[in-house]
Amino acid sequence: MTPDSLPWRDSARLYGKLTRLLHWSIAALMLWQFLGMGLRLVLGRTPLVSFFVGSHQKVGTVLFLLIVLRVLWALANRRNRPDHGAGLLGLAARLGHGALYLVMALVPFAALLRAYGGERAFAPFGFEIFAARQPPIGWMVGIGDALHGEMAWLLLALIAGHVVMVGVHEGMWRDGTLARMAGRQRAGF
Repeated sequence: MTPDSLPWRDSARLYGKLTRLLHWSIAALMLWQFLGMGLRLVLGRTPLVSFFVGSHQKVGTVLFLLIVLRVLWALANRRNRPDHGAGLLGLAARLGHGALYLVMALVPFAALLRAYGGERAFAPFGFEIFAARQPPIGWMVGIGDALHGEMAWLLLALIAGHVVMVGVHEGMWRDGTLARMAGRQRAGF
């Protein structure tokens, strides 16, 4: 099956074009975000780090919108998606994906909550989405500060687990899981 012949919607055999587009777009943007924050931890404030960190709010806003679309699309396709399997492994896969979706949505939500209650206007693309608060709404800022970074590192750990499990599926079980998401279709799947 070629990428051109893939359906837009998911099916019991494979993920459709839109699911794949959302998955890989979100993955690329998250890689950008984590690379920037990792460089900030290692290098401190440098021009290279400023390049990445300077885009953090804009990329995060786009990520939030894509994540919302991804969740809505997943819900719309929930009966058409490839099955995670039965038993404990299937349950673990469903719980792992549920945790990914939940934390993936909570990270930018915490940042938006902090921005909404903050003392600076939130205008990631030059137009104001949230006005500055004077005085700031302390509980919103506090929750956002407490959750955004910590939940992001939890998300990174969940992503690492997700990648490891893709390796297990491909290397040990050889069940075509990566093919269903990456765009190539194996015979028999």
